[in-house]
Amino acid sequence: MRHDDVVDAIGHTPLVRLRLPAGQAELYAKLELQNLYAMKDRVARQMLRSARAAGLLRPGAPIIESSSGSMALGLALVGRALGHPVHIVTDPRIDPLTMAKLKALGCAVYVVDKMGAHGWQGARLDLLAELLATMPDAFWLRQYTNPDNPSAYAGLAEELLADLGRVDVLVGSVGTGGSLCGAARTLRLTQPQPVRVVAVDSVGSVLFDQPDRPGRLQSGLGNSLRSANVDRAVIDEIHWLNDREAFEATMELATEQQLFAGNTSGSVYRVARYLAGQAPAGTRIVAVLPDRGDRYVHTIFDEAYLRERGVTAQPRATAPSLVPYGEPVRGWSFARLSAGDGGARMVFVESNTTGTGMRALVRAREQGLVPVLVTEDPSRYRGLAETGAQVVRADTADAAALATAVGAQTPLAGITTTSDFYTIAATRLASAAGFPANPPQAVARCRDKSRTRRALTRAGLAQPLFAVVERIGDVAGALESVGLPCVVKPAEGSASEGVRLCETPAEASDHAALLLRRTHNVRGQPIRPRVLIEQLLAGAEFSVETMGLGDDVVCLGITAKRLGPPPWFVETGHHFPAPLPAATRAILVDLTTRTLKALGLTLGPAHTEVRLTADGPVVVEVNPRLAGGLIPELVRRATGVDLLAQQIAQACGRVPDLVPTLNRHAGIRFILAPRTGRLRDASGIDVARRVPGVVNVHFSGEPGAPVAPARDGYGRLGHIMAEGDDETAVTDALDAATAAVSLLIDSPGRDLARVGPADPA
Repeated sequence: MRHDDVVDAIGHTPLVRLRLPAGQAELYAKLELQNLYAMKDRVARQMLRSARAAGLLRPGAPIIESSSGSMALGLALVGRALGHPVHIVTDPRIDPLTMAKLKALGCAVYVVDKMGAHGWQGARLDLLAELLATMPDAFWLRQYTNPDNPSAYAGLAEELLADLGRVDVLVGSVGTGGSLCGAARTLRLTQPQPVRVVAVDSVGSVLFDQPDRPGRLQSGLGNSLRSANVDRAVIDEIHWLNDREAFEATMELATEQQLFAGNTSGSVYRVARYLAGQAPAGTRIVAVLPDRGDRYVHTIFDEAYLRERGVTAQPRATAPSLVPYGEPVRGWSFARLSAGDGGARMVFVESNTTGTGMRALVRAREQGLVPVLVTEDPSRYRGLAETGAQVVRADTADAAALATAVGAQTPLAGITTTSDFYTIAATRLASAAGFPANPPQAVARCRDKSRTRRALTRAGLAQPLFAVVERIGDVAGALESVGLPCVVKPAEGSASEGVRLCETPAEASDHAALLLRRTHNVRGQPIRPRVLIEQLLAGAEFSVETMGLGDDVVCLGITAKRLGPPPWFVETGHHFPAPLPAATRAILVDLTTRTLKALGLTLGPAHTEVRLTADGPVVVEVNPRLAGGLIPELVRRATGVDLLAQQIAQACGRVPDLVPTLNRHAGIRFILAPRTGRLRDASGIDVARRVPGVVNVHFSGEPGAPVAPARDGYGRLGHIMAEGDDETAVTDALDAATAAVSLLIDSPGRDLARVGPADPA
């Protein structure tokens, strides 16, 4: 296979079926040791490319990391190929071959001379911190916590599925946790069949709650420090081998399968071979072999070394012993991870497909919970694999199937959702299980905008003229009572989908007819076709972000919204907090509080949209969930309050912490296609990232993909986010960054030209 450079040559490693006695399972070795240096070449490429794309690693800036082996070589390969100085902090266990390679590749290598309080890893990190103080522009990869570590192995899982079609058992070593957990997540998201995930660790490693024994001789797996990338939610079973068992297994791999590999590969081979003997014929087991044997010719493969280090005196088991999780082990043993070992389950019933959805899963992990996404279709969630969430497939439109899937999660910490479409289902499940939740009927009242209007009218709150239409023949009568221009929208929906300004009876009738023909919403849920025809409210639009605490409602602030041109109501940007006089803010908060009370919402987040008309504020709609459009992230950057984290805390029965710690401003602009056609290219993204004040730029448009001016929130191509000390600083940053971005769109009958995302079609 031809490659243009060495970095592109990483991956696509061989998959070899290993010889086993007849009648046993199929055992395959994924030869990651056939990468240019080792398996972690994949990680180095992913981390460095992501860091460069995000502006965290500037051209020519130094790279620094702690490693005693394959990660160091991967960084030397990719970092030097991309033009960066590479600094490696290691310890005396580094072998002469690796040291020679690092120096030949032009790396600076620093060797600690003694262990720290947390073994060799702790000592290396202490020295790394000292070096960082002298290199302020250096980029530290933080391989133990960097989410790009596990995400680098999505490609490995995809290669396995391309070769085998399915994987029944995945066996891999655990050091940082990236390879096994990253590949396992992708397999579980991609293949419909279940996959059993078996981790291989070393005796004396703390990764799975064993006592630390820093003197262990194995390298490449195990750790004296816990790694955030070890995701217990995706691991079913752990095996521990001591040094003797691991080294003997490495010799067996060479003599039995003619694979000259390192001790990590040997340990994985022994466990996988054992599992193959226990599994039914036809079971497909994959053993990921990460390291070569060249580095170990003077250690593992040297009998004198083994005797001198006392390896041959260690106990040796020919089969593993099953032990309770947490019981200290000295030889080959295994434990099964129960739900409790992985932490309490925080169940999300489906999710928002953008913005807050994936961030909420990460927030649950950060609170020590195991995020569980119950979903009918995991493929709809971009970035799901990187969240570390456990995925449970279920028919989420079937109440019984959903209840069964959620009930199987034990111990259960709470139930919630970030999706409009599943707020009713999540509330019912949470209430039935005894967790904090709004009354289900109150949530249903908000989801049905016609019921919202009626409830607020009964409460005496100002409402636009409105009419509910269920048959096309009723449109004319509705227009007589509401008047023109009017807004025609579905009674149930999200992200302004299907909401249209109509200025003539024909426009209103045609759009109502279109909506009435719908039998399912954008999530495929069956709906009762109904249309709401409302009086057009003139005035600026705002949203009030609140959290209900039972007897009290806390307002976190008010968001100013930017809307695109009619006839659609596309939100093109937000600013938080809205620049409003204190008196106006008080009026909007009071209206929102009375609105939530009238609807019966008492707990959790609410996102209430309001138009500030000449006659006073009028509620547009009430959403019994957090705002979309990344507004919670704006709130976090401006106030320090993480609404996602507090929603999860409250769903678990804890009291939310809603005290602001910051007094700043944040804003967002969405990247939208200005005209219909096919996207050829997007330029200026990197320039936008470098604008002072810009904190995040995301662009999801793919070259060759069809694009069109957005009619709702689902049509966005990306966003630019900024923060600053005041409104002006944020607005200036967003203006400059937006102006830097241009899209090359090939439109039929029009010249190929670059247009800004805000240019008219």
